[in-house]
Amino acid sequence: MAKSRPYILGMSNLERDPQETICAGTEAEGPVAELLTGRDVVLGGTRGMKVTRTLPNRDRRMVGAWCFIDYYGPATHLMSVPPHPHTGLQTVSWLVQGEILHRDSVGSEQLIKPGQLNLMTAGRAISHSEESLRETVLHGVQLWVALPDSQRNVAPHFEHHQALPVLGGADANVTVLMGELDGATSPAQTYTPLVGAEISLDGGAEIRIPLRPDFEHAVLALTGAFDVVSGTGTGTGTGTGTGTGIGDAQEGAATFLEPGPLLYLGSDRDHLSLRASRPGRLLLLGGEPFDEEIIMWWNFVGRTSEEIAAYREEWTTGTDFGTVDGFDGAPLPAPALPVTPMKPRGRRR
Repeated sequence: MAKSRPYILGMSNLERDPQETICAGTEAEGPVAELLTGRDVVLGGTRGMKVTRTLPNRDRRMVGAWCFIDYYGPATHLMSVPPHPHTGLQTVSWLVQGEILHRDSVGSEQLIKPGQLNLMTAGRAISHSEESLRETVLHGVQLWVALPDSQRNVAPHFEHHQALPVLGGADANVTVLMGELDGATSPAQTYTPLVGAEISLDGGAEIRIPLRPDFEHAVLALTGAFDVVSGTGTGTGTGTGTGTGIGDAQEGAATFLEPGPLLYLGSDRDHLSLRASRPGRLLLLGGEPFDEEIIMWWNFVGRTSEEIAAYREEWTTGTDFGTVDGFDGAPLPAPALPVTPMKPRGRRR
């Protein structure tokens, strides 16, 4: 486990030279198995925390409405993220280890612990800060969900969910973070059809999880190691053990997955089968292919270059993003805009 001295790090996009990302929805290509290698990003300067960013990716920028994935830790750090803005998205915070205090401009103040969900809907404009109360081990994932055009200017709000629906048994279970899975529905607010779930397996355990064929899906290992087989058979329901588990779904070769890459599974699959070669936890993400073009720059999601520039100007000189009370420090300044105007170029390179 790595250890570092205290520093400022980010669970949002705190790159000093953020690159424009243009995402355009297209129909998913059907069932595939693509291992998408993330890029290492050091947040908070040279002594900052290293995260692995698998979305947006060089080859694929979205999975449903999921548009950003940063995986980090385990490493010992003191987090201190100054107030910073967001628009047009939801931030989803999920911890494996550690505690993080969230404050925002709508008056929320909430400590998140492992097994709990923090969901912030930026809507038209919000700002927030994140910090640990002491130097501690941090291990988790930060995700963004793009809001559709019809809902991206909703009033900003924050949700904290301590109790989430759980499926399965002691050696293989699924916690539904967002959306619906196998009849279990998360209380978290969603704006497009999607699913987010954490799958936890003991070593040697197996599980078979139903999927919506009209969704595209991806999986990300948080801990442990897995053999992943996703199929197009007729199995239904969440099953564990040798009777209904992965042994019944060997339609193709298994893909070995450890923490690091994102495994994109495409669409047209009705189940996912997993076997844990080591005890571990894995995120399942999915949703209807997002049929709108978006531009992601810094912590903003917009539709045009002019819109992004206006968000930056508002954060720098305006009041729409509000004030975060309780944080000891100045807000985070916005980086310079790209010299070249930002233009849509499609979902895939």
